[in-house]
Amino acid sequence: MRFACDTGGTFTDLIVEDDQCALTMYKASTTPDDPVKGVLDALSLAAEDRTISLSEMLGQGEMLIHGTTHAINAIITGNTARTAFLTTAGHPDILVLREGGRIEPFNFVAAYPEPYIPRALTFEVPERVNSAGDVHTPLDEAGALEIMERLKAANIEAVAVCLLWSIYNPAHELRIADLLEEHLPGVPYTLSHRLNPALREYRRASSTAIDASLKPLMGRYLGGLTERLTGAGFSGRTLVLTSQGGMLDAHDLAQKPIHAINSGPSMAPIAGRTYAELDSEAPNVIIADTGGTTYDVSLVRDGRIPLTKETWIGQPFRGHMTGFPSIDIKSVGAGGGSIAWVDAGGLLHVGPQSAGAVPGPVCYGAGGTEPTVTDACVALGYLDPSYFLGGSMKLDEAASVAAIKEYVADPLGLPVADAAAAIVSVATENMVQAISDITVDQGIDPAESVLIGGGGAAGLNSVFIARRLGCPTLIIPETGAGLSASGALMSDLTNEYRATFFTTSDEFDRDGVNGVLEALRAECQEFIDGPGAAAMSSKIEYAVEARYASQVWEIEVPLPMDRVESEDQLDTLAGAFHAMHERIFAIRDPGSVIEYVGWTATARCHLRDGGPGRLSAGEGHDVSGTRKVYFANAGEVDAAVYDFEKMMTGEEHFGPAIIESPFTTVVADAATRFKRSASGSLVMRP
Repeated sequence: MRFACDTGGTFTDLIVEDDQCALTMYKASTTPDDPVKGVLDALSLAAEDRTISLSEMLGQGEMLIHGTTHAINAIITGNTARTAFLTTAGHPDILVLREGGRIEPFNFVAAYPEPYIPRALTFEVPERVNSAGDVHTPLDEAGALEIMERLKAANIEAVAVCLLWSIYNPAHELRIADLLEEHLPGVPYTLSHRLNPALREYRRASSTAIDASLKPLMGRYLGGLTERLTGAGFSGRTLVLTSQGGMLDAHDLAQKPIHAINSGPSMAPIAGRTYAELDSEAPNVIIADTGGTTYDVSLVRDGRIPLTKETWIGQPFRGHMTGFPSIDIKSVGAGGGSIAWVDAGGLLHVGPQSAGAVPGPVCYGAGGTEPTVTDACVALGYLDPSYFLGGSMKLDEAASVAAIKEYVADPLGLPVADAAAAIVSVATENMVQAISDITVDQGIDPAESVLIGGGGAAGLNSVFIARRLGCPTLIIPETGAGLSASGALMSDLTNEYRATFFTTSDEFDRDGVNGVLEALRAECQEFIDGPGAAAMSSKIEYAVEARYASQVWEIEVPLPMDRVESEDQLDTLAGAFHAMHERIFAIRDPGSVIEYVGWTATARCHLRDGGPGRLSAGEGHDVSGTRKVYFANAGEVDAAVYDFEKMMTGEEHFGPAIIESPFTTVVADAATRFKRSASGSLVMRP
């Protein structure tokens, strides 16, 4: 038995896979003050459903895969550790100067962003290694020891060490580590050359600082998660999802917690790609994961999930760069819990403020007073107040109507139904814009793409989103309400290893490159033989970061070999770079010299065989006839009501209709036809 758990802003999603690959899904309210409680609450629901004790069910568990927003929340709220930054003498401004760039070049009112670690906690180590890796200024250990004493006096909780050119010669960083362990025992530290051996100083320094600041917090969180699961009866393996779309053992991730920043959302494209392959032949897939707090959008392009190195925490250039590639996900403050409000000029807005899990939408009856998208859907008749979360939670329709009237309808001079429809319409437009930013702006036509609707609130307006974008097909997977959790069951155990080694296509250092690749391969093999020993299968993937001579930025190109032995292989490598450059920038320059800068090897261990599991058929609920619902352009209509779980495979239906399951509600207007596919997904043609 395997458990996959994704902690969101409003709900904690759990999917349980039994030994026959049958899936069951559960949702419990997220507890922001104690996220582990939300995980245990969801597990308790699964045990209750099986009429066994929690300890008995957990005792049958082989592994638990966990996606968490704990790391990103800590950074956003400023709850990370008190961290010191150690850098080469004469270079204390790396985190201050950054790489340049402004969102609004001529807005001189915007404050200059604060560094991730303040200058007051930045310490200059007397040493210097040059760009060739030679020691220019030996490490002054007496000076380093003086810094250690200052760290003690400042009550430092973590240390980030990023010295110039340590990627070519890490001797000084390693000696600093020895001194830290001797003089500050128990204080966690991060060395830049181990974490992120990247060429650019700011990105390497920023990633090192972020990682170190998270180590105490994530060590406690993941240790507490493991300890409480063990105390509840779980003796299996605890894995945590990473920003790159893989997973690592909890104790391994605690050693480099920066990889947990986009932990949960990174799994949605993994699941979306799988479901799209089953029910669509479209070359591009748009994955939209609608939660209670955010709307996360990602892409699959020609079967590949794009990664981005421009990963910022907060606004680009004003926030902090992680310095690591991660799955390209765009998030906007639009979800089921997004609050609707009217500004002083009489304009309606939805979000980015969210009611979250506490107090939640007004209809939850938990203290919320301002109307949300969920309240609008209750008022429009899209949601059945008596069947929310399968009837386990009753919604207060009258409270939703009253809140919409007070905060939106009366200020705008509209009837409540029109005001509720306007809330859904504005939320839809916010979501469409988020999708346009990663499709149209990158030359992808949504009309040639399939839209995957994931998240508990996805079905409420995905038909409207698909029609607005021109997407011919919308797929709502049967596990769509827990899309990230289902993606976790499809993900691989992965670890990435990187090295910097410069060479060019006209003077290619074959021995040097092969030596780097062999060292990376050995690291991958050690991972495969260690944490990945129980895998069904494993593989190593190679990539190189390259650029044309005199270009500033590199692009990553999959490496079609693990060694470069012949001229033909070198030509193949160059051809792969030219093709990738043309694909990204619509131009190639085969006459230019190529500079190869960084090398990457990724170990992937596949932990299960077969495709996605199917949800076990539940009892469903008795639905018949129609329900009054309100559409903006049609007014109040009679919509047929269907039980998602009882729909016959292949039978085509027409809107207006409401398709209900215990975890989601899908709305289809009169212009929509739909059917349930053999994979269990709802395939809709808007």
